[in-house]
Amino acid sequence: MNLPPLKEKTLPELLHRSITHFGDQPALGYAGKKATTYRQLGDNVSRVASFLKENGINEGDRVAILSENSPNWGAAFFGITSLKVVAVPILNDFHPSEIHHILRHSGASALFVSERLYHKVEEFDLEKLNVVILIDNLSVISPEWSKDRLRRLYAEGSRELKRIKHMALRKVGLASLDVPEDAPASIIYTSGTTGHSKGVVLTHGNIVSNAIGLDKIVTVDHNDRLLSILPLAHVYECSVGLVMPMMIGASVSYVDKPPTAPVLLPALQQVRPTVMLSVPLIIEKMYKGRIMPEIQKKWAIRTAYRITALRKMINRKAGRKLKKIFGGALRMFPIGGASIAPEVERFMKEEDFPYAVGYGLTETSPIVTGSNEKNTRLYSVGKPLEGTEVQIDFESNGDMDETGIGNTTPESTGATSSRTRASQTAFPPKNVGEILVRGPGVMKGYYNDPDLTAQTINKDGWLRTGDLGEFDEDGYLYIRGRLKNIIIGPSGENIYPEGIESILHQSEYVLESLVYKQENRLIARVHLNYEKLDEEFAAKGLSQTEIRDFIKELLVKLRDDTNAKLASFSRIAEVQEQTEPFEKTPTHKIKRYLYVREN
Repeated sequence: MNLPPLKEKTLPELLHRSITHFGDQPALGYAGKKATTYRQLGDNVSRVASFLKENGINEGDRVAILSENSPNWGAAFFGITSLKVVAVPILNDFHPSEIHHILRHSGASALFVSERLYHKVEEFDLEKLNVVILIDNLSVISPEWSKDRLRRLYAEGSRELKRIKHMALRKVGLASLDVPEDAPASIIYTSGTTGHSKGVVLTHGNIVSNAIGLDKIVTVDHNDRLLSILPLAHVYECSVGLVMPMMIGASVSYVDKPPTAPVLLPALQQVRPTVMLSVPLIIEKMYKGRIMPEIQKKWAIRTAYRITALRKMINRKAGRKLKKIFGGALRMFPIGGASIAPEVERFMKEEDFPYAVGYGLTETSPIVTGSNEKNTRLYSVGKPLEGTEVQIDFESNGDMDETGIGNTTPESTGATSSRTRASQTAFPPKNVGEILVRGPGVMKGYYNDPDLTAQTINKDGWLRTGDLGEFDEDGYLYIRGRLKNIIIGPSGENIYPEGIESILHQSEYVLESLVYKQENRLIARVHLNYEKLDEEFAAKGLSQTEIRDFIKELLVKLRDDTNAKLASFSRIAEVQEQTEPFEKTPTHKIKRYLYVREN
């Protein structure tokens, strides 16, 4: 369907257009249950906006959302932003102290919170807020209630939980709202750390322009079905998995429990998604946990897999099974949030799995470059969105301070994908430099932090991403690592730890890795695939002593095999075992600062 152009690049205008053209079509719902239509979503959004207005929430105020994904999350988000009020989505994984800090730092006037997460704000002085709303059924909560009382009242469907539907005296008409494109729509905190909070301010124009730019790359329309499993509080899922589908009339389904395999597998069959946003961790777990064990099980298949032509045949057969797991209707599988292990991406490419990749940051709303399932180029993150400019600052490649750490720059917390090419991990070509971005998706700035904003965005509007990259001759961008992660070699060479890690990940025994410098030696810490190792140990009947010897020899072999593919100045001195998974951010990136010690 050819939709008329948006009159204004704002969230209420975007939703109003979709309600007009797709009123009776499903918009948001739970897997296996009847979805809310676009017209019903519009009614809920209007009630939320009206209720907030009646409770003293005015233009420019901030309203926080702390909740699992749900249809009411979208109603709350669009309701807040339709009033020239600013939404503050908070990641569920943040510690209560971090959440309390965000509420204070943002100056939130109201809070939408789910029953499951209420315990994280129970100790916060909720009486300072104008109103607290239980997002599960859009009911008002008393600040005096304990989590136990709230749980009981919610379970009983008590009348004490007064629903917004019956309390809002009038509905705000979305069509009549005059929201400017440069008005702040959302403040997204990439970290809840109390010592250094960065609230990224995104305007209506930022978010909607990004959705429009992405719509020109991918082929998604009102016939598509999405299954949402990534947190809506993260800009990737919010912009690409909510705003963009709502813009073109698609439907989005959620799961009402954490998306573990027992929950996700039936939901995939119920929804049969045509599009599904993911992070590399999900597909990598399937590859290493389901696909490779089947390939390695039989000697003949394992041997054939070493031959390129036969490997591609085996991968295509495995790919057909993988598509059935995802419901059988999947035609596009965008991957973002982190980099993909090279062997996993090669598998998807060879088995014709419809994956797509992109690159971006929270500060860019988030997409900067992207591709669709038809023009994805191996290990690349695609081309810039229409209207977005990307430059490579070659001088930044060597612009290090005395510790070898780069200047303050944003974290890549948006849709990022693609590992460094293994052949260029330690000695990248001279056309690698810091990625600079300018365009309609670049943030307004950091909330209440003009100094940091000025350090990140120069007077000409270029945002310093802190990521290192290069373009190929066709304009495809390749990510080479993080500027602040560069390690200085013995003779001043730049060593990119992400590149070395990508080689380590080629081993079927390695799930996670971290490379850093310690006492002038390169050290690699690896978290092994213990499920695979346990199966092998059991099959061989190894004793504990034999198991320890096997792992010791494996670590040495990992070091030697990796060093064989590296330049001499970037070879690792030792591979150490990391018995527990690395601690990660809510967006599944390893918290390097917990493991890397400057010396």
